[in-house]
Amino acid sequence: MPPEIAGIHHVTAIAGDPRQNLHFYTAVLGLRLVKLTVNYDDPQSYHLYYGDALGRPGTLMTFFAWPGTARGRQGNGQVVATAFAVPEGSLPYWAARLAEHGVSAGEPLVRFDGRVLIFRDPDGLPLELVAASPLDSERAWRAGPVAPEHAIHGLHHVTLSEEGYQRTAALLSETLGFRLAGEQDNRFRYAAGAGGPGALVDIVCAPDSRPGRVSLGTVHHVAWRTPDDASQAAWRREIAAQGYNVTPVMDRTYFRSIYFREPGGVLFEIATDTPGMTVNEPAERLGSRLVLPAWLEPRRSQIEAVLPPLDLPAGAPF
Repeated sequence: MPPEIAGIHHVTAIAGDPRQNLHFYTAVLGLRLVKLTVNYDDPQSYHLYYGDALGRPGTLMTFFAWPGTARGRQGNGQVVATAFAVPEGSLPYWAARLAEHGVSAGEPLVRFDGRVLIFRDPDGLPLELVAASPLDSERAWRAGPVAPEHAIHGLHHVTLSEEGYQRTAALLSETLGFRLAGEQDNRFRYAAGAGGPGALVDIVCAPDSRPGRVSLGTVHHVAWRTPDDASQAAWRREIAAQGYNVTPVMDRTYFRSIYFREPGGVLFEIATDTPGMTVNEPAERLGSRLVLPAWLEPRRSQIEAVLPPLDLPAGAPF
């Protein structure tokens, strides 16, 4: 068997205006822009990566920025919520901070053993903040606008909405090595690896909900962590042996990826932890310039001419 899945590697969603997206995730949520690049399959659009100081797996939220794209619809066969971990006792701070920035959030609710604050980003993407402990202090971006005692410490969990949860649960538990960690009404929580923040996925069984439509304001895919190329190759063999249509390995510069759809329709990725965000930029310069893969460098001037300008947090406008 391949090495166990350690947890969430990243979540990728679809945004509209990249300037609005950049402001919200850096100036409001306090994440670091760790990579400014383009969508390799659509190089005339941005791919924005946010995370901790080094963009470590488990802290990464990324966006394909497609201005003018049609709004998506939340529903079955989708990741319908992306949750970040914050320190215990910090939700009142976050409720006030979000309100100051014109973001509506309801009263915190209790889910399993944690308090949860629910809100949406400017494109309508459902987000959550979960008060959790213990947290890895290295996962907080200490140079951002949010003090470490309140800052986001990476991803906490994702929520999948499914018409029926059994086949998805079987994939998680029987193939990917997750284990059932809790049940609450129609919500089933599964844990990978050592469990805890960043290693959790909830399945909501919603037989009466309509199918979702992936577009603006929805999650495109969720990626799970595997340490290296050899373990990813083993996962690819295992998943293919289970009858799933899994892609060849794709080089994303900062990690390698394979993709397949789970039984309910959510696009899953298994991504390597290596080589990481610093493979082509030093840690102190992450996100400070447009970085292109080698095969797109000859087209840099053409690509830059069509991308909208951004005021980067580092102060060097692109």
